[in-house]
Amino acid sequence: MSNTAPLNTDDLQTWLDYWSHVHVTGIDLGLERVIPVAEYLGVTTPNAKVLTVAGTNGKGSTTTTLAAILNAQGYNVGLYQSPHIYRFNERVKLAGVEVDDQTLIDAFVSVDQARRACDLSLSFFEATTLAAFVIFKQHNCDVWVLEVGLGGRLDVVNVIDPDVAVITNIGLDHTDWLGDSIEKIAFEKAGIIRPDIPVIFGGLQALPEAIKHKAEVCNARLYAVNRDYFYQYAEDGQSWDFASSGTTLKFPVGTLALENLATAVATILVSGLNVSQASIAQGIKNAKLQGRFEVRQIADKTVIFDAGHNPHGVEFLLNQLRKFLEYNKQYTEIVAVFSMLGDKDIQSVVNLLKDTVLMWKIAPLSVARAATVEQLTSAMDGLNVQQFSNIQAAFQSALEVTKNNQLILVCGSFHTLEAVWENLEECQ
Repeated sequence: MSNTAPLNTDDLQTWLDYWSHVHVTGIDLGLERVIPVAEYLGVTTPNAKVLTVAGTNGKGSTTTTLAAILNAQGYNVGLYQSPHIYRFNERVKLAGVEVDDQTLIDAFVSVDQARRACDLSLSFFEATTLAAFVIFKQHNCDVWVLEVGLGGRLDVVNVIDPDVAVITNIGLDHTDWLGDSIEKIAFEKAGIIRPDIPVIFGGLQALPEAIKHKAEVCNARLYAVNRDYFYQYAEDGQSWDFASSGTTLKFPVGTLALENLATAVATILVSGLNVSQASIAQGIKNAKLQGRFEVRQIADKTVIFDAGHNPHGVEFLLNQLRKFLEYNKQYTEIVAVFSMLGDKDIQSVVNLLKDTVLMWKIAPLSVARAATVEQLTSAMDGLNVQQFSNIQAAFQSALEVTKNNQLILVCGSFHTLEAVWENLEECQ
């Protein structure tokens, strides 16, 4: 635990650096230290509807869509997500707008005072999550939309009992912390389920027994995709149909993945919140998320940013990419600007992408868990690979050499996207 005196600073980055060093480890699963601080802050029982979203992939798109729908209806919505891609402020939004630095700083002061009063240390993620809760409480948010950071059962978000528990899907990721099988990971995600609440499962795979069992034990009403609710594209390709018991609705396609839109709609319909079909449609149109198959034009080149960082996420990326290429036939080759964290399944991700990517431009990330160049290249044996000292240089090379028939795909990690974006901002 740090004994450093409380910070008296108006600089957000100083606070973020402080929280990065005040606890012995960056990831420390468990709620024993967090609960006393959360109770001291008075954030464990909010006077609001709470929608908590866990899952391996799709959490960001689902929470973004939920918040956009509720904002369209006129609710005062607090949205908490992680990680951020470009700015830390992305993690905390009020009524669809990122909070400013001073709002975060004031909340960090409160959290630091609380953890000192409890004589406890907090990890970066614990402290920053509690700060979001402080902000939502202070701004009297009607609805809190919360994205679980890691797992569910032992994640700091789980100090609050949700009114609806949402599990987007289950894949093999963070196996060092969550377990090495789908059922073990599903057990951790199912930890957000509470007695007598609705539970949405949006995964397209078979419903894991761990989730089914937890719902039964809690007498929680479980709604699973392709069992209790259904969705499909309409023939025109511009709209889609949602159907559940006694309900059939038509909505616009939007920019986010359809399975996550459907999960969000199912959640809204069981939440007990008063939301019109028009507000759902408007929310779907408004819902946008950086770094999730984000298509941008940079220096007259088409660049796709995608934060997929595990096999499940990359499969999702490839499905979206195939649809994109169907309507943009001028692109016949893909150049990847690529890096990953060392504790991820690099080989499986490369195997999924290798038949699609013509040229790989790789570099190590400048974060503690970064994969080494040796780790990256060992997964790329026999592929067309160019090495660079950093991601910025790799991306600049891609911009300079990419031809008119080539797409640039930036992927592999949130940190890969962040490095490119920082470089772009510096050049503007």
